[in-house]
Amino acid sequence: MAAAGGWAAASALPAQEVEPVRVGLVGVGNRGSSLLRTMLRIPGVEIRAVGDINEERLAKAQQQATEAGREKPEGYSRGPEDFRRLVERKDLDAVINATPWHWHTPIAVAAMKAGKYAATEVPAATTLEECWELVETSEKTGKPCMMLENVCYFRNALAVLNMVQQGMLGEIVHCEGGYQHDVRTALIDEHGDLKWRGVYQTERRGNDYPTHPLGPIAWWTDIHRGDRFSYLTSMSSKARGMNTYVRKRSGADHANATRQFAKGDVNTSLIRTENGVTITLYYDTVLPRPYDLILRIQGTEGIYSGTLDKIYLEDRSPKPHEWESMDGYYERYDHPLWKALNERANGMGHGGADYLTLHQFLRAVRKGTQTPIDVWDSAAWSAIMPLSEMSVDARSAPVDFPDFTRGRWQERRPIDIGLD
Repeated sequence: MAAAGGWAAASALPAQEVEPVRVGLVGVGNRGSSLLRTMLRIPGVEIRAVGDINEERLAKAQQQATEAGREKPEGYSRGPEDFRRLVERKDLDAVINATPWHWHTPIAVAAMKAGKYAATEVPAATTLEECWELVETSEKTGKPCMMLENVCYFRNALAVLNMVQQGMLGEIVHCEGGYQHDVRTALIDEHGDLKWRGVYQTERRGNDYPTHPLGPIAWWTDIHRGDRFSYLTSMSSKARGMNTYVRKRSGADHANATRQFAKGDVNTSLIRTENGVTITLYYDTVLPRPYDLILRIQGTEGIYSGTLDKIYLEDRSPKPHEWESMDGYYERYDHPLWKALNERANGMGHGGADYLTLHQFLRAVRKGTQTPIDVWDSAAWSAIMPLSEMSVDARSAPVDFPDFTRGRWQERRPIDIGLD
């Protein structure tokens, strides 16, 4: 493990002027091409290199850059390990990756070891060993690693963060969130066969995708900024959704119509923090359902529901025990970052949140400062995946969270969200 000073080394990086920010992007499929399109809209960004094992996707990404009036980025497509050549380029300040999950940690680690800022799509890691590898590499190299958790930058998530920080909801007691999203078409192709993401349904048994709902909740509850996740317990339902879906689309004779999938259709995890906040977390992706992250937060002075996008504040809401609209609260409590950038971010992915997320990462690179979602956050949020699986396998026994900060979570560090 890195020396205790690693926290300070990666949190108080020397100021440096990097103008413009020079970026390499690994993985330019659906998600990567979306990130590329967004970065091409952010002032002061140069895309110097792109990498993908699919040469057709790579060529489209290069064309995407030139059609935006930028120089053609150099391509890397010699195989799945060609990112190692890309990260060694001397003309890069940062490397962003939007590859399948099992490549997130290797690419981020290689980037940090090569002296680059690292950013990765979610989750940042899939095992506890990978979580620790990210932390220790960042501490040893002094290079930040940011998981690009865009839900932290949703309008409602930022507004609620602003309200929480101003004490509107009182002391926070409980939160609820869930990745409740029918993604069966991302798991199974038109022939009923498994895509790379669908393979996780056969191998893993917990919550594979926790960070979308957990990210804003962690910010709301000061995780690693005075509190930390202490332990969790997790339980999964039976598995029927994948079989039913394949049977309807590809027939009862298809192997996946009767395969025994390891992962239950709905996983429910309960987390308790050191300061006594409880968090209920759901994972529900293979049953027919509307999209819903829940994003509920409950404090001693009131409650907000993301599902309803409504709020109730004791002694302030007009009618006792009745929800009220958030419209007036957005006008008053929209986060300064959202107010400043929402017009520029309009039309970008996830309601503009992708723009804000990348803006904040690239701002940190330009300033030579820590990223707002740091490596300790990235590790702890991603650790839900293996920890929930451990609990499921142990009949929902409690499982302790590793302390990736080694005790320094007690420091009251502010989240660095800014525009300068």
